Amino acid sequence: MSAASRSRSPTARRPRRPEDRPRPERPALTGAPPGFETGRPFRRPDTRDFDALSAGFHWTIPARYNIGTDVADRWAAADPDRPAIHEVAEDGTVATLTFGELRDRSDRLAAALRARGIGVGDRVAVLLQQGIAVPIAHCAIYKLGAIALPLASVFGTEALAFRLADSGARALVTGAAGATKVRAIRADVPALETILSIHGPDGPAEGFWEAIAAAPPGFAAVETSADDPALMIYTSGTTGPPKGALHAHRVLLGHLPGIELPHGLFPQARDRFWTPADWAWAGGLLNCLLPSLHHGIAVVARKSDKFDPEAAFRLLADLRIRNAFIPPTALRMMRNVVRPRARFAVALRSVCSAGEALGAETAAWGREALGLPIDEAYGQTECNLVIGTASALGIMKPGATGRPIPGHRVGIVRFDGSACETGEIGQIAVRRPDPVMFLGYWNNAAGTAAKFRGDWMTTGDQALRDEEGFIAFVGRDDDVITSSGYRIGPGEIEDCLLRHPAVSNAAAIGKPDALRTEIVKAFVVPRAGYEPSDALAADIQAFVRERLSAHEYPREIAFRPHLPMTTTGKIIRRILRAEA
Repeated sequence: MSAASRSRSPTARRPRRPEDRPRPERPALTGAPPGFETGRPFRRPDTRDFDALSAGFHWTIPARYNIGTDVADRWAAADPDRPAIHEVAEDGTVATLTFGELRDRSDRLAAALRARGIGVGDRVAVLLQQGIAVPIAHCAIYKLGAIALPLASVFGTEALAFRLADSGARALVTGAAGATKVRAIRADVPALETILSIHGPDGPAEGFWEAIAAAPPGFAAVETSADDPALMIYTSGTTGPPKGALHAHRVLLGHLPGIELPHGLFPQARDRFWTPADWAWAGGLLNCLLPSLHHGIAVVARKSDKFDPEAAFRLLADLRIRNAFIPPTALRMMRNVVRPRARFAVALRSVCSAGEALGAETAAWGREALGLPIDEAYGQTECNLVIGTASALGIMKPGATGRPIPGHRVGIVRFDGSACETGEIGQIAVRRPDPVMFLGYWNNAAGTAAKFRGDWMTTGDQALRDEEGFIAFVGRDDDVITSSGYRIGPGEIEDCLLRHPAVSNAAAIGKPDALRTEIVKAFVVPRAGYEPSDALAADIQAFVRERLSAHEYPREIAFRPHLPMTTTGKIIRRILRAEA
């Protein structure tokens, strides 16, 4: 078998479309496969009334729970041929990993890692783009009782060295590109003993598929508690050095309401999920991959070094994707695609977006171009999917991120932890205990303590709640602009900037000013066909001033070919503030 074939899948190639292989019609799902009932991790009333649903919601997290056995083994026991992953190659061919294969290969990989000395509590990094190998690696790590450390494939050597050294990772699953990066920093990560490459043996790296083939089947998973550590995701570093947010196995169960409601009472028959978000990010891993597999829903994987909006529309149509999680940055790029509904037979049932405020302009475009409302969700690496919309239940309001997802107690609080009044800007906070809340920052007790005001976990994000309970995101603490006595969130300005025909993307920040404390400065990425000029800047300024107000329009505009972004697609405004 060639290295290229091994990198895609240990299975044979499948037809171009998964539907080309006939499969019987399946009923709507309930979270557990037929004949394999394990009980829901929460109870909620059988109602479409959101208020009644929230009031009657009750968590029933089991004492013993393991993400790996849940995701890989439950559906394998009932229907081993059920598709888990459809991996799309560059030439359009599709390789499919079934749940039976996911169980067997993750069992064998867990045995292979144990044979190499990896055990309970050890950190195992996963440095891969979307593909079949990723869920195999994650499930094996969880079954082993180890801690998965997802790393974005776009990370450079410095970012990798920091995370691998800080976490003390003992093993790494990667590919040829990742192995090359790690060779350059090997001296900086002395704890790293084992490297497995999906592209086969290469120097200090052993072959990933070869290790699986040589290992015995039938691994007996460690019997973990729901509160045992399972996963560590480093924060994106928008406000300082990245911190390792450590999560327990229960984190997956805690995400389910935040997936099911914004995605139109997910899952439904024939659902199929896709996201362009890296599966190393909480948005890709926990907003798409693991919840879908929990529900027995196939996930589409496609490697990509750079987001291509045309290719995204083509993928949505060709793979008949029904559910998508698409960050706002990607949606804004998709706005540049000409006549998408006429050119692509997209059959989406639900689209959700998170990571930054979506904005009215992008939301309106979504209804027209995608044919359905774009639901929103809010959360952080430390405590994800706690606020959202549910358009299927009528819970959606212009300008609002949504309402607290049932099961999560979300408040808008002042610095001292007291509750804000209706309409008063304060900080979004989540009350503990909560199944999606992190266990703490890795080796950073002071940082963990600073995150809390009593039992409120603070987010550093400013928002306000209206009389109907909807929460409107304003911006991060550091992003809120104070000008002439006004407190201005960047989101409204950026949304207005995006309505200008010359603007492809934009970011607004506060620039220090002796008279006004700060002035609004905008960094603008022009659309193709528009050249930066003083005249264009003046036109954009007038456009915003007419639509917002004299204190909100950008008094300075700087044109840039691109904006600084985290690996999760968030604008790094601190870099722009430093530049200003």
